[in-house]
Amino acid sequence: MIDLHCHILPNVDDGPKELAESVEMAKEAVRQGIKTIIATPHHRNEKYENHGQTIFRQVEEFNRVLKSENLNLTVLPGQETRIFGEMVEGLESGEILPLNQGKYVLVELPSGHVPRYTGQLMFDIQLKGFVPVIVHPERNQEIMENPEVLYQLVKKGALTQVTASSVTGHFGKTIKKFTHQLLEANLTHFIASDAHNTTSRGFKMVEAYSTVEKVFGIDFVYMLRENAELVLTSKSVYKESPLRVKKKKILGLF
Repeated sequence: MIDLHCHILPNVDDGPKELAESVEMAKEAVRQGIKTIIATPHHRNEKYENHGQTIFRQVEEFNRVLKSENLNLTVLPGQETRIFGEMVEGLESGEILPLNQGKYVLVELPSGHVPRYTGQLMFDIQLKGFVPVIVHPERNQEIMENPEVLYQLVKKGALTQVTASSVTGHFGKTIKKFTHQLLEANLTHFIASDAHNTTSRGFKMVEAYSTVEKVFGIDFVYMLRENAELVLTSKSVYKESPLRVKKKKILGLF
């Protein structure tokens, strides 16, 4: 199993503060059957700056620790970048780090809205040969209120990644329901943990894939898991044509 979005590096953001905590996260990942994690420290959000070259060094150091602990886990470099207007320039300069130095780039939206320039920026990123992956759209207030926003972004080539804890309901029933709607409408392409620790923000990957299997079938699970593998080698992922989120009837009325 591959986890494309995880805050496992110590003392770089709101993930583990100490190396020992990071090692505990690694042990839990192995217990869950995760073999590869892409470390994705926050960058350009309100509190944290983690430039590409710095992340490379931190990942190398952490892999040495994992080897010394005899843990069968590989950590690869990545980054979760809060959307900003000069992302293309950041990619060109090396400030922004694609997943495993490939073509897929995690993009984090503000929690409350989608900036007006988002569509144009997603287009510009693709023009440079990269693929933007919008992380946890199911927790964005504007997208929850108006899923058409996400539909238009995906229709024009952006991909999305939902959080395992959203699939399972650990962020509440409303987010769980909306996440399942996004899966049903082909508006998301990956599940990742976005884990920050082993307690309040754990991996939940096994539980998430089990939930997807029960609701959508095993073929859907295979597609999502294979998509994660394809990211590692910058190959094109599987995706169906996006659909608009259906409005559910309540007591026979819309």
